[in-house]
Amino acid sequence: MEKFDLIVIGAGSGLEVMSAASSRGMKVALVEEGPMGGTCLNRGCIPTKILIHTADIVQTIKRSKEFGVESKLGKIAFKQIMHRAMDEVDSEAKDIEESIKKADNIKIFKGRGAFTGPKTLKVGDSEISADSIVVAAGTRPTIPQIEGLGKVPFMTSDQALRVEKLPKELIVIGGGYIAVELAHFFGSMGSKIHILQRNVKLVPHEDEEISAKFAELLSKQYDVRLGFGIKSIEKKGKKIIVHGADGSSVSGTDLLIATGRVPNTDILDTAKSGIKTDAKNYIETNEFMETSVPGIWALGDISGKFLFKHSANLEAEYVTHNVLGSKEHHKAAVDYTAMPHAIFSYPQIAGVGATEQELKAKGEDYLVGKSNYEDTGMGLAMLEKDGFVKILADYDGKILGCHIIGPEAATLLHEVLVSMKAGKSNINDILNTVHIHPALNEVVQRAAEKI
Repeated sequence: MEKFDLIVIGAGSGLEVMSAASSRGMKVALVEEGPMGGTCLNRGCIPTKILIHTADIVQTIKRSKEFGVESKLGKIAFKQIMHRAMDEVDSEAKDIEESIKKADNIKIFKGRGAFTGPKTLKVGDSEISADSIVVAAGTRPTIPQIEGLGKVPFMTSDQALRVEKLPKELIVIGGGYIAVELAHFFGSMGSKIHILQRNVKLVPHEDEEISAKFAELLSKQYDVRLGFGIKSIEKKGKKIIVHGADGSSVSGTDLLIATGRVPNTDILDTAKSGIKTDAKNYIETNEFMETSVPGIWALGDISGKFLFKHSANLEAEYVTHNVLGSKEHHKAAVDYTAMPHAIFSYPQIAGVGATEQELKAKGEDYLVGKSNYEDTGMGLAMLEKDGFVKILADYDGKILGCHIIGPEAATLLHEVLVSMKAGKSNINDILNTVHIHPALNEVVQRAAEKI
């Protein structure tokens, strides 16, 4: 058995802890089954956003006539588009690995690791141990139990990013952010899209008003079926047929399963380590990201707090501080204040803080400030008729949440984030800021004025 000062499981955000430990002269083992960079680089944020930006360009071309510009969408080089995204990703993953190999005190164990004891792991034929271990092994797509699913060809978000041929008619099972982002991409490329969502809402975790508007707009683009319970799936000839519990059916040439993600704790066999997990098998951690086993930390998706790359990076900063600090060095609790998210769909969505339905459920008093894009100069110039900003605040002006649907939603949200994180978290932070006229940010300012 080979002994290390630190073992890092997962080469995503865990790389930050690895790098910091290595720079201090610690002997570090990095366990990673796949390419370096984790889910975000290889199967998530980066490749999907490269593809989605292409889809956004297609949508701009399609809308050009509204602005008096006659244009025609020519050939879409689908294979070239896919290769551009994945070549960039593969190249960066390779560069990361080559860089790590140059470090004298880091040893990469390429393979699937599994715990054999409290602080020991087996990776291939190697068994390793360390007093300190950081688990950052992420999640993987959920495969639901549906009658007949095992007998038909299907893809998850992992395989969807590597397809060589554009699906002619794509059935998407799921209605969360992964489902709608990939529907946006494939639909813009030319696939006929069917979205089958068991929930009665699309992107159901969003503010209820945002969710309703989004479903309305997406239904104008694609075949969207909400509250769709699936009875079974079968393949007839070249067609895949999804049978609904209500007796209806949907057919297509390809099937995408996007029904959520599950943590990789089962693959790691965390039970043998003594690490406690919750009812959904996510690793339980305290405010310092410590697990139930002293000396073992967890961060990122596998800890189940927020399944975002930016939250994993934030946790990695704190874990680095807490793992490498001296005994006199005080541990720091992760500050999740103003943790934002975005959905890079068409239209785009972004949000932070409480939703209106959450405030209602708690019986809290609140004010709503809402402004439409089209009521601003830039919104008018963009012919943006559907987008809006919605700010929720208490009676003292404290910002409780902000939710945006429309162009550049993820960017517009940031002045609210600065107020919630670094300012006074008050509407006045926005109102007292001079906004460029007629920049699109005025829609946020006007929502604040409504409060």
